[in-house]
Amino acid sequence: MIKSQKCHSSTVSPSYFSQMKTKTFTLLFLIHIIFTFAQEKLNVVVTGLSHDHAHVIINEFKEGKVTISGIVEADQELIKRYSKSYDLADSLFFKDLKTTLMELKPDAVLAYNPTSQHIDVARIALPMHIPLMVEKPLATNTKDAQEMAQLSRENSTPLLTNYETTWYASNQTLAKKIKADEFGTIKRMIAKNGHQGPKEIGCSPEFLAWLTDPNKNGGGAITDFGCYGANLMTWLQDGKKPIAVTAVTRNFKPNVYPNVDDDATIILEYEHANGIIEASWNWSYNIKGFQVYGDNTSYNALDGNTLEYQKQANNTEYTPLITDFYKDHLSYLKAVINGEIMPENDLSSLKNNLIVVEILEAASKSAATGKRIKL
Repeated sequence: MIKSQKCHSSTVSPSYFSQMKTKTFTLLFLIHIIFTFAQEKLNVVVTGLSHDHAHVIINEFKEGKVTISGIVEADQELIKRYSKSYDLADSLFFKDLKTTLMELKPDAVLAYNPTSQHIDVARIALPMHIPLMVEKPLATNTKDAQEMAQLSRENSTPLLTNYETTWYASNQTLAKKIKADEFGTIKRMIAKNGHQGPKEIGCSPEFLAWLTDPNKNGGGAITDFGCYGANLMTWLQDGKKPIAVTAVTRNFKPNVYPNVDDDATIILEYEHANGIIEASWNWSYNIKGFQVYGDNTSYNALDGNTLEYQKQANNTEYTPLITDFYKDHLSYLKAVINGEIMPENDLSSLKNNLIVVEILEAASKSAATGKRIKL
């Protein structure tokens, strides 16, 4: 160590101090580079604005949390509306995704277009080795999902799916708590997801147009909100598929949603547990709740910030929430791109979401045929 050296002018040459200064400067410079790189914002291209979740990323852009170098959108009315609402420059908008990616070379592509068009984005971005994150669910059918997965694997490029509930502290805490010995094994999972209906809550006309199209969305509430429960249950089952899927869909508002279901109940059978997904456009209010029951205790994530613990009847406690998890899609995506984490059975992972699409497809088939569908 330096302090143990006999640093007398008669024994240490001037070059020694010069070398030490050089090494110190080099070390500080490397630390600066590493810190600067860690602090850099993601540079993304957004494709599609018809999904109302696009407002989230545009707000994050305006708040300085991400760099959007380009937005690919063909609908001029949408462009005018977003430009006016967020004061976006005309130079930000492009018409062709492939040309845009070749020119801008972003860190990633974020897709906010109809679910049926996710595969079109994957066919362009993944062979160019540009990571892709789509809004939930991954695809409308297993055929498209498998092709997208193949493109991701053969090009060694991440393909991720974004769910609002992934970033809930309640769900992240719940997942850790059920691994405790006192919880035992999972016996029953209940996911409740939905709201009063997309038209009722004021979704944009462009979003509503494809959300209520069975081909572009893959279904109605069964897809729009059924995916949340399938995603969470696959996660808690460590990436295992259910043994079978049974579903019932209803159309309580045929005058509002004539082409798709507006209510779905899906039962997932696992070896030692059952999962019940209640997905609806007929809730009295917005709800994204998740309950898990074990041998001895239960946890109930009422919303993103509230987790109940219960061991006995009429004895509910509130559980402190953890903070050591990725709290939004941008920080998670950046960590994946930088190689800090490897998505395996993460809620956004390809493995998980391939199973989600398979569950949803089986649920739609079950509802149409009245049969229990084995996977």
